[in-house]
Amino acid sequence: MTQYIFVTGGVVSSLGKGIVTASLAAVLEARSLKVNILKMDPYINVDPGTMSPFQHGEVFVTADGAETDLDLGHYERFIRGARMSQKNNFTTGSVYDEVIRKERRGDYLGRTVQVIPHITDEIKRRIHAVGEGFELVIVEIGGTVGDIESQPFLEAARQLRLEIGVRNTLFIHLTLVPWLKTAGEIKTKPTQHSVRDLRSIGLQPDVLICRSAETLTEDVRRKIALFTSVEERAVISLPDAPSIYQVPVMLNEQSLDDIVIEKLGRDCASANLSEWRRVTDALEHPERTIEIAIVGKYLDLLDAYKSLSEAIIHAGIENRTQVDVRYVDAEEIERDGCGALQDVHAVLVPGGFGPRGFEGMIRAAEFARENDVPYLGICYGLHAAVVGFARQVVGLDNANTTEVNPNTRDPVIGLVSEWLDRTGRTEQRNGDEDLGGTMRLGEQRCLLDASSIASELYGQTYTMERHRHRYEVNNGYVPALVEHGMAVAGRSDGDRLVEMIEIPELQWFVACQFHPEFNSSPRDSHPLFRGFIAAANRHADAQRAQLAGVAHMAPPGVPLEQAVGD
Repeated sequence: MTQYIFVTGGVVSSLGKGIVTASLAAVLEARSLKVNILKMDPYINVDPGTMSPFQHGEVFVTADGAETDLDLGHYERFIRGARMSQKNNFTTGSVYDEVIRKERRGDYLGRTVQVIPHITDEIKRRIHAVGEGFELVIVEIGGTVGDIESQPFLEAARQLRLEIGVRNTLFIHLTLVPWLKTAGEIKTKPTQHSVRDLRSIGLQPDVLICRSAETLTEDVRRKIALFTSVEERAVISLPDAPSIYQVPVMLNEQSLDDIVIEKLGRDCASANLSEWRRVTDALEHPERTIEIAIVGKYLDLLDAYKSLSEAIIHAGIENRTQVDVRYVDAEEIERDGCGALQDVHAVLVPGGFGPRGFEGMIRAAEFARENDVPYLGICYGLHAAVVGFARQVVGLDNANTTEVNPNTRDPVIGLVSEWLDRTGRTEQRNGDEDLGGTMRLGEQRCLLDASSIASELYGQTYTMERHRHRYEVNNGYVPALVEHGMAVAGRSDGDRLVEMIEIPELQWFVACQFHPEFNSSPRDSHPLFRGFIAAANRHADAQRAQLAGVAHMAPPGVPLEQAVGD
């Protein structure tokens, strides 16, 4: 029988339930257990796909094309034995939507439809669906205990424990243990009250994980255990860590996995965390430091670029490099120029939607191209690179994407149905018109040119990558782009759509239509990011060598900056 571990949060939000869930899964997987993870979100939206990045952060895209909560990105980055799918994340809105559909079809035979049992039964059905074929499922319940939104999830968990037994379920509660500076002491009362709220709905936690600025003392842990009826050994202290990738080892060192295995009656091997120790060693002992710029438009909430920032860290681990990121607002570049990019070692333009900041992204791509600075464009970053190249190199002054200017004279980027019609290339349709204005979502095959940088990095002539976009490079303009020095490094299966471009004469200028950040992990960095950071290292080395040479040749008393200028 599949066993279930429920992770809840208390006191405040944003404590890191997703990291704890993913880290525990990683440790249990390291004990040779087959583990899957589920995230239940309490908001009424059916899925995160149409939610503002400023409110919700990143939309993580699974291989099967589901638009999900960003925590699923953490799950995939921490475990290897399960790929996330549309089953691994659902919301209150999607549950109610399904129950209402069933009621409209007459599935309930005219009975009164209620939260209990109809909503809770649908939640339990989805929980069981994720457990098929796995020994353990860790279920993260979003929200904070005490909030009205998450009560149906907690009630479903309570019912499930009754149905399959205490030995097949385990409850982990994550709380905040704050330090009050004025009182000069740690306060356990919020944790006590949070556990009391859980008990009021019939749930007693088996394990408490206490988030704090510093490691809790034995006296504090003993006090928490006494007032919450949790074993002292099961009160786990989780202080702030320099990196989220240290958390699996931290939990293992406090024997959390041993406690879980014992309470669930499992018999399995000890955890082999050698790979995670290699990761933490690379993070703690980098051999060099570089700085790259990310030119984006959602900088008020950097969680909008969560997978992206993590993929950069992963590539840094692989290259034993500390990568400092300078976030640059694309609108700032539109207004003030590219001064903020002058001394970086590489430039990255990520995905996005809508016209705001797009001209700044184009200028960032042009800066990288004109100064031979390593460039990686992702989705909208590819569009910016192509539009800028068409304007500055091909000579199409009015080139644009129809996403920004639907009436542009030269739609080098557009919906497939638009550019087929406008260029009259009806012979290319071959089903392309089916794409129309729909979003291309999920994992699709990309065929790589054998002579490309991309093919060299991947070590093969194809790859499977995840998409989330509507607009494509207009095939009608590709010959002119290629004639002027841009190479098509990758095309979609069937050779229909441009997936990757490169500029071979530059040291490293690569852009892709897909989102490679969704396929990166700390133990397996993505080839494109790994190559991008390696190129940034080479660029940094060249800059340092140039500065060293200038410093050696500079006349006595002449500042280095002046010598470089001369």
